[in-house]
Amino acid sequence: MTPFELAEPKSLSEAVRLLDPDDAMVRPIAGGTALMLMMKSGVFRPTRLVSLSKIEKTYFSIAAGKDGLRIGAMASLSALEHSAEVRKHAPVVTRTLRTLSNVRVRNVATVGGALAHADPHMDLPPVLIALGATLTVAGLTGERSLAVEDLFSGYFETVLKKNELIAALHVPSQGGTRAAYLKVTTGSADDWPALGVAVAIESNGGEVTSARIVTSAATEKAMRLPAAEAVLAGQRIDDKLLARAGDAAADEADIIADVRGSASYKRELLRVYVARALRAALETGAH
Repeated sequence: MTPFELAEPKSLSEAVRLLDPDDAMVRPIAGGTALMLMMKSGVFRPTRLVSLSKIEKTYFSIAAGKDGLRIGAMASLSALEHSAEVRKHAPVVTRTLRTLSNVRVRNVATVGGALAHADPHMDLPPVLIALGATLTVAGLTGERSLAVEDLFSGYFETVLKKNELIAALHVPSQGGTRAAYLKVTTGSADDWPALGVAVAIESNGGEVTSARIVTSAATEKAMRLPAAEAVLAGQRIDDKLLARAGDAAADEADIIADVRGSASYKRELLRVYVARALRAALETGAH
């Protein structure tokens, strides 16, 4: 690795000021699980890294309130996995984390870093989008709120400015929502997925009152599938309805090919797994 400056600010506001919107070689570093690999391989050669490890402790915390969960951006994925508050208010997140990469990565990787990295194969983004989660983003002019579904602009790309940082994640109270996440891997259970599908559904007397369907890995970014959601709206739940939602998802999604599968293969996976994820959600308890 080439030499670089390491800054260690004591506050989030100081960290924001140390970022340079005109220099792409100045980056923040949280857990560094992805960034360090890029540096070791020579893909990225920073002039300055702004470490977030010493900023205020509130950004490492996880807390529940009347309006849902507040998760600091520096909370590790392992802390999320083992949090009683997360397990109570959003157990689909807990279940998802058990097969997200491996324990070593989860112990180091942070919530904010994982989202800002914008890898379309990550497991958390589709789940958080399905739960209607939002972000607090900090910049030089203050904070702004951003829906997780609006964060990603393309393949490994976000709408964040170069001098903005994710400060916190907010998962709203889920009420009677039932949620599930399924992924298809070509290797081990914790491998990068060829397809990820997250759903969150509410029903009343066997009729769908609301639904969110999100796909990832097979697309260039985690994204909702509104046409598939519309198939479910106001309808009685049965196997034929779930199959129609899967068909709509397969027709709607802009599928990409990669080393984990061809576009046609992933499209058929999506067709099948949307129905499976919806059934899995309906068979769980709330959340």
